[in-house]
Amino acid sequence: MADKVIIFDTTLRDGEQSPGASMNKDEKLRIARQLERLKVDVIEAGFAASSNGDFEAVQTIANAIKDSTICSLSRANDKDIARAAEALKGANSARIHTFIATSALHMEKKLRMTPDEVFEQAKLAVRFARNLVADVEFSPEDGYRSDPDFLCRVIEAVIAEGATTINVPDTVGYAVPELYGNFIRNLRERIPNSDKAIWSVHCHNDLGMAVANSLAGVKIGGARQVECTINGLGERAGNCSLEEVVMALKTRRDYFGLDLGIDTKHILAASRMVSQTTGFVVQPNKAVVGANAFAHASGIHQDGVLKARDTYEIMRAEDVGWTTNKIILGKLSGRNAFKQRLQELGVQMESEADINSAFTRFKELADLKSEIFDEDILALVSDEGVTHEHEQYRFVSLSQRSETGEHPYASIVFTVNGEEVKSSSDGNGPVDASLKAIEAHVKSGAEMVLYSVNAISGSTESQGEVTVRLQNSGRVVNGVGADPDIIVASAKAYLSALNKLQSKADRVAAQG
Repeated sequence: MADKVIIFDTTLRDGEQSPGASMNKDEKLRIARQLERLKVDVIEAGFAASSNGDFEAVQTIANAIKDSTICSLSRANDKDIARAAEALKGANSARIHTFIATSALHMEKKLRMTPDEVFEQAKLAVRFARNLVADVEFSPEDGYRSDPDFLCRVIEAVIAEGATTINVPDTVGYAVPELYGNFIRNLRERIPNSDKAIWSVHCHNDLGMAVANSLAGVKIGGARQVECTINGLGERAGNCSLEEVVMALKTRRDYFGLDLGIDTKHILAASRMVSQTTGFVVQPNKAVVGANAFAHASGIHQDGVLKARDTYEIMRAEDVGWTTNKIILGKLSGRNAFKQRLQELGVQMESEADINSAFTRFKELADLKSEIFDEDILALVSDEGVTHEHEQYRFVSLSQRSETGEHPYASIVFTVNGEEVKSSSDGNGPVDASLKAIEAHVKSGAEMVLYSVNAISGSTESQGEVTVRLQNSGRVVNGVGADPDIIVASAKAYLSALNKLQSKADRVAAQG
């Protein structure tokens, strides 16, 4: 273990805390399956005590995933911990991750507890969790801003109670690499039983240093677990990016001298799946998974790469999943080829009926486009989803009129609890008219805080992927829709967001 870094992915828990990034059970399961293909060591599937929906998601993932450890977060109290243990019963390998704040600011202002009370609560929580599962992780929330003496006292005690992993989070992204690495190292040197647990880092990206801080925690501090998310997803400025920290450790093994269990060729598929599920678009210049990550526009660069790739490329695009794979539509594009491509992309349908339904939509798209790319398939299954049984609203059809000098007008048909309704409106443009037509019937009162369009592949035949972010009564949700017609994609995205607003699952703010 001393030479391996454990990758702990918290996309489904901490990543989901991004405003609008919440996922339903089926979406979480699809992403968890892709993380398993990626050979992520630990998947933090959720916060089981936060809502019935999160409990069911953790339980479903624990029952379905066999090759990764499944973890549930819990606050340091018996009720949360027992709920986590119950959700994890079906897991091949289960972990409870319990936490309590240890910084003076958090203890006084948030917990309203004394240090001695926090100390006792931490000990009791780990003791209780250790009686339910063999693998217990403890995090002192806001650990980096905590008093080192108090932190040493707490960590020594929880290791004695059976904590197998100690995670020291930079909850607010305040750390800088050298100081953070030394902070972890000093804790490990001062705590007598520090060698009885694996040390972990969990860094937020508020100052843009989450990956650098995590790597410093590994190199300087001796940590052997990194907590991270796909695409760096997470609240505020996000978390440490899995793809960046993994490829840094792999590409610079000469410096770090550490091994990983990650199958990197599945990184890009995971990135696309998370992006298209949450609606958080990956910026083109994002390291490893951005559209421009392996693009060369400069003539000098192009000439060098043509002569020898390593003149300007420090890693191979193929190693992280960049390929030219595509399905060329025609007589040979049958159901089996489509099913095989779904499997290669990490998409697992629940039944043959779901595959048949997806294949029908695939053929409908084939009538509109000459080529279907991987991105199109992921958008297709993400947009339609695996099941519609809990959806209140669903798109049926749309017609719109837009002409220079005339006021745009749209008429839309959609279902409300299975029954078709028709609504119409004018607007400032065809998209505005379409969304106003929906709102004229639904009357949700939601405020749109984001509308964005992303071309899924690089041609005029490309599907448009639209993200709509709505806010209502303190809740923020994202809806995503994809279609070759950008106006239809917009209507689908708006209805998707409205469906999420209907979900009343209460969420509890958790440790970052």
